[in-house]
Amino acid sequence: MDYQAMYKAKLTTAQEAVKLVKSGDWVDYCWCTNYPVELDKALAARAGELEDVKIRCGITMWVPEIAKPDDAGEHFSWMPWHCSGIDRKIMGKGMGWFAPIRYSELPRYYRDNVPPVDVAFLQVPPMDEHGNFSFGMNASHLYDMLARAKHIVVEVNENMPWVYGLNKTEINIGQVTCVVEGANPPIAELGSAAPNEVDKAVANLIVPQIPNGACLQLGIGGMPNAIGAMIAESDLKDLGVHTEMYVDAFVDIAKAGKITGRNKTLDYGRQVFAFAAGTKKLYDYIHRNPDVMGAPVDYTNDVHVIAQQDKFMSINSAVDLDLFGQVNAESAGIKHISGTGGQLDFVLGAYLSNGGKSFICLPSTVKGKDGTVKSRIVPTLTPGSICTDPRSCVQYIVTEYGMVNLKGLSTWERAEALISIAHPQFREELIAEAEKMHIWRKSNK
Repeated sequence: MDYQAMYKAKLTTAQEAVKLVKSGDWVDYCWCTNYPVELDKALAARAGELEDVKIRCGITMWVPEIAKPDDAGEHFSWMPWHCSGIDRKIMGKGMGWFAPIRYSELPRYYRDNVPPVDVAFLQVPPMDEHGNFSFGMNASHLYDMLARAKHIVVEVNENMPWVYGLNKTEINIGQVTCVVEGANPPIAELGSAAPNEVDKAVANLIVPQIPNGACLQLGIGGMPNAIGAMIAESDLKDLGVHTEMYVDAFVDIAKAGKITGRNKTLDYGRQVFAFAAGTKKLYDYIHRNPDVMGAPVDYTNDVHVIAQQDKFMSINSAVDLDLFGQVNAESAGIKHISGTGGQLDFVLGAYLSNGGKSFICLPSTVKGKDGTVKSRIVPTLTPGSICTDPRSCVQYIVTEYGMVNLKGLSTWERAEALISIAHPQFREELIAEAEKMHIWRKSNK
């Protein structure tokens, strides 16, 4: 089969490709770093001709052109599966609505639950000699989403890394409606702040808990990155990686010689992830690197798959938690921040793993815009806050003041343990609230 001939026959301009979109359509911008660029510009230019176009997306890395005009909401609705700060701003304009999900189930949503996709747009690296386009850094749910798309438009970007995978990580030219060659912009980068003293204190508590041969999952944020940096400088060896999101910290750990994957019970030797975002250092590292492997999120985040990896270490962050041990990692009251993602799956899977551990880490306090310092350990979750991890599932909670294991503890024992790692300024107040809620004993410390 002459794949190059098929490619040339399907090659068109962004302006022509976006004519596939009609008013009322469901359009998919895919995920994170593979949002379209030229196609987005061309679709924005057609805004006046369209209404009620519904865009599914997730973890937006830059403001799309369709969302920039003041009247954008009259033409497009923005529907992220997981929010970044940019998604929150778009939603704040009144043109966006978050779709709550358990990320591991997202491929099935496309198979069974949501309307078919009318038009799908995605950035991809150049086609290979077999007529395939890699999904780049975002295997995620794309295979199942594209399987239900009426039209698929790929926008080729020479700067998009090609990432290897076992299955459901590529699409063939024969399945594509048309091809657009973009201007090859650099891939959007996601930096992280340098770890502060609180981050380092938490990292100092968690890293000694990680054994040689452990399999790692790191969430996004300053604390997981600080922990990754400390792992890179540690004496740990023969580590493995099985994670939802691949971040810069894994590159540092790998380049320090700490990752071999030789103790993994699944995907021996491979660093496995559903999607990746970071800096150019990361993008250069994963490009055609046989040591890393993209995989669909219903594999990476499957509790049963996670549990099969011995010594699985899950490290994630939170917004706040209450004295019952309920963890909120996605909102501040009714103010939406991110999403459930895969945190609960990794909390569950790590505990089921032979020798596994799950850590939820957070600073003990937060400073509001008015300068007021508040405790992140609260009596009960703020009304409207989302319980990401139920109290029955949580294992280790870590702040800069210590680490506690909540497994097997009664309500009064949990309250005592959590107050012991709260900021000292708030402990007496928390004790008083625990007494009111009847989860404090006179024999407590």
